[in-house]
Amino acid sequence: MSSDVPDPDDAPAARVKNARIEDEMEQSYIDYAMSVIAGRALPDVRDGLKPVHRRILYAMQEAGVTSRSAHRKSSSIVGETMGDYHPHGDSAIYDTLARMAQDFSMRYPLVDGQGNFGSVDGDPPAAMRYTEARMAPIAEELLADIERDTVDFQPNYDDRLMEPEVLPAAFPNLLVNGSSGIAVGMSTNVPPHNLGEVIDATVELIGTPDCTVEDLMNHVKGPDFPTGANIVGRNAVHKAYKTGRGRVRVRAEFEVDEEEGRIVITELPFQQNKARLVERIADDVNEGSIEGIRDLRDESDRDGIRVVVELKRDAMAEVVKNQLLESHLERTFGVINLALVDGAPQVLDLKETLEHYVDHRREVVRRRSEHELAEREDRAHILEGRLKALDNVDDVVETIQDSEDRDAAKAALEAGFDFSAAQAEHIVRMQLGSLTSMETAEIESEYDDVTARIERLETILGDPDELDAVIIEELEAVKAEYGDERRTSFIEDTGTVTHEDLIPEEECVVVMSEDDYIKRMPLDGFRAQNRGGKGIIGVDLKEGDRVSSVFRANSHDYLLVFTNQGQIYRLKTYEIPEMSRTARGKSAVNLLDLGDGEEIEAVVNTDDLTDDEFLTMVTRDGYIKRTAVGEFENIRSTGIRALTLGDGDELVDVEVTDGETEIVIGSRNGMAIRFDEDEVRAMGRTARGVYGIDLREGDAVAGVAAIDEDRHNWVLTVTENGYGKRSDLDEYRPQSRNGMGLVDIKTGDRNGPVVALEAVTHGDHLLVMSAGGQIMRTRVEEISTVGRNTMGVIVMDLAADDEVACVDVVPEADVESGAEIDADADAEINADAEINADAEIDVESDED
Repeated sequence: MSSDVPDPDDAPAARVKNARIEDEMEQSYIDYAMSVIAGRALPDVRDGLKPVHRRILYAMQEAGVTSRSAHRKSSSIVGETMGDYHPHGDSAIYDTLARMAQDFSMRYPLVDGQGNFGSVDGDPPAAMRYTEARMAPIAEELLADIERDTVDFQPNYDDRLMEPEVLPAAFPNLLVNGSSGIAVGMSTNVPPHNLGEVIDATVELIGTPDCTVEDLMNHVKGPDFPTGANIVGRNAVHKAYKTGRGRVRVRAEFEVDEEEGRIVITELPFQQNKARLVERIADDVNEGSIEGIRDLRDESDRDGIRVVVELKRDAMAEVVKNQLLESHLERTFGVINLALVDGAPQVLDLKETLEHYVDHRREVVRRRSEHELAEREDRAHILEGRLKALDNVDDVVETIQDSEDRDAAKAALEAGFDFSAAQAEHIVRMQLGSLTSMETAEIESEYDDVTARIERLETILGDPDELDAVIIEELEAVKAEYGDERRTSFIEDTGTVTHEDLIPEEECVVVMSEDDYIKRMPLDGFRAQNRGGKGIIGVDLKEGDRVSSVFRANSHDYLLVFTNQGQIYRLKTYEIPEMSRTARGKSAVNLLDLGDGEEIEAVVNTDDLTDDEFLTMVTRDGYIKRTAVGEFENIRSTGIRALTLGDGDELVDVEVTDGETEIVIGSRNGMAIRFDEDEVRAMGRTARGVYGIDLREGDAVAGVAAIDEDRHNWVLTVTENGYGKRSDLDEYRPQSRNGMGLVDIKTGDRNGPVVALEAVTHGDHLLVMSAGGQIMRTRVEEISTVGRNTMGVIVMDLAADDEVACVDVVPEADVESGAEIDADADAEINADAEINADAEIDVESDED
């Protein structure tokens, strides 16, 4: 016999097979790779969990470590998980348990930890013998109804116990909490999302199965990281949702405080190590890669992140900020939406991910309904037997008494009353106390409830729409219980880092003084007061200076700035330095090329302008001019001419009109005239205009209001001494242009001359600024509604040597913060002035 042929009598040798070593290595490696892919590294698309996460949560539930129990030592949880379900070492299990408890790693942590579970600085968790844990309430939603045959089970590693192949998952956890892992030859990196947005998209998909990825993105705006920060641009997010892959730029949230000379970092990109960030910035400063930083401090605490970068006195904040952005404050999150679908890895787009989840949830609800239906039918069968026994109670009792034993009694009941074996078994075990009339009523009530539930379950199982309605109802319940606001914001991707990217959009108050000091402050820093209040300090003026103008704008608005000399400039609101209320401001010559004696008189927001609108201007001497918006497209840094002024005349006010607006011009001495806008023909930029109001000697124009009767309710007038009133639009009957008008308000010694005239409506707020720097915000409803030719009421309580300098209106649509009346504000309410109903003065208009 040949030496290479196994001896048939040698059993071990007979089992040896010849194989090429390269083939064996290839197959063995593939088997190993699939084991890692399916058994360790990749999440299941249905519940978004890897086996280790699933086993930890299931072991915690089996041990009773729920959100309603006391915390359990982490070592105990790790031990039970390792001993029963996951024999891969305690270190891997504890690392997973700790991560599920970290609120900076999980958007919605699945474990409620007690003790040191690590930090955003990269500090490791304390040893498992020191920490304690239990399930978070939202984790129980992943396990809900698992005992009702909703998912398949499989034997554990030693065939001693059964473990779930997947969890029921009452919400799309793969998208909500995300997942990351490296397998053999592939990896996954699914970002976390906002629970409410994902559930809204899931409901949309269930209701409209043929919806597109774009439709779902109306709900899912983008990743929502637990550490907040900002996503730069939306294109990468859209690509990731459409293809399953993308590279999303995430930028830290920080504030550049030029007044204090510092940059304060408050939010970091997801998974960025804060301690390492601070260390690397310090290294770059020491090496000279970043210039202009004199100090770096980490002031973070339990309330949040706060890293302070102190700048040198002569440093350019914008330069330092851009250097930090380039090297440290922006990271890329590579989205790879790879998950297991039927045990095989697959890259999924947003719709496919949700479709697989919805299919899973339909299966869960169907199996749960079938399981409950079987239980309810069994219960109904027992209750039917009990009701039959109660109807024949005497015969049933006698039959049981005449039987030799329990088995004989059951046989007699089955034969004599047509009971099933289950019914007979239940009846012979009934207590005599259950034969009372009250017990009978309870059984009948329970039977009605059970039969109603059976009908409902049969409807759910027989109608796919009803089953989907149950899924939607349960999703909405999870959203109502655990939903919250987005933490991650979006900023536009301009291709390069710009100052505007990092400026938050907010309503601002801009103040300018006669000596050309200018600054901006957040509008919400001024809470609404009752009328008659003294207001609060809005600017700390230097001696001899006075406030010249105040206006409201959004920090991202482009503004057209009109001066008293008829020049117009273009300015971005955020270019005006933001400072505190008590700051003086900075010289406006750094922003606007103002000439001697030139002051800002009006500001118009260009973001809301359209080509078919007009800028309507009025001058102190009563001229009015209307010019198309398109005439002001190209504005030089040195400004351009908005209109031509006569000797000694000045521009007073500007309003935006649409060609169908009515105009009200108010004078310093309390006169007002109302006429149609089309009485003033459109003119070029250099035109002087035409007469709008015929002023008496010594009078001058105080302001102009553009009235839209569909939007405005009143004309509001404010005088120099702090008095004002609202009057219905009907009080100002239309006239022809260039008339003397009607008496609007009595001026005199008490009121002083008129300072401002505004068209207002319900919900508007008024910003009143005094020449001495006091500013007050109040609702227009606080000011009494009276007729024309009256004295009005106190609006702002001024100091003896102070006067109202300017007024601006915050429209109802922009009233977001500070809208409630501040009861603690210094707001002394003066008694209403006596309303004087003297006869009105009505001077007919003169023709031009």
